[in-house]
Amino acid sequence: MNLNKVFIIGRVTSDVSLKATATNQPVSNFSVATNRVWKDKSGAKQESTEFHNIVVWGRQAEIASQFLTKGAMVMIEGRLQTRSWKDTNDQNHKITEIVCENIQLGPRSAGGNAGGGSYTPRAASPKAKGTAMDALDTMGDLEEAIPEISLDEAEIKPEDLPF
Repeated sequence: MNLNKVFIIGRVTSDVSLKATATNQPVSNFSVATNRVWKDKSGAKQESTEFHNIVVWGRQAEIASQFLTKGAMVMIEGRLQTRSWKDTNDQNHKITEIVCENIQLGPRSAGGNAGGGSYTPRAASPKAKGTAMDALDTMGDLEEAIPEISLDEAEIKPEDLPF
């Protein structure tokens, strides 16, 4: 059995822009930063940051571009995908991305829009219990419930890709 599943919880590194394919399907690309903190052999605190490229399609792409801003916390559920292409100078390029299947917006900051967007929170779905959302709850006290956005969409076709 094979499994290609990714869950990340992190912060958006820049405002999300919305584009459309030739067939008018919405797509958003953005990056999410995740941190790792540990102590080395001498007991000194160490920290590293990873940046993840995210691709979101359809209605979820529209929602991401509307509500996610730089610094906003977000949970992404998806799959890893590696693409390769040649540029106009005949050089090969490769990129590994997370193709988003489910996105959950993080809590709004106390100051209003900064960081979390201006969305109306609703209770998390019952299926979120005992999942990665519980892990998010252990990261700190959440002021509000995190909404779950789950849309069943058709398979992504290669001709819909904007690149």
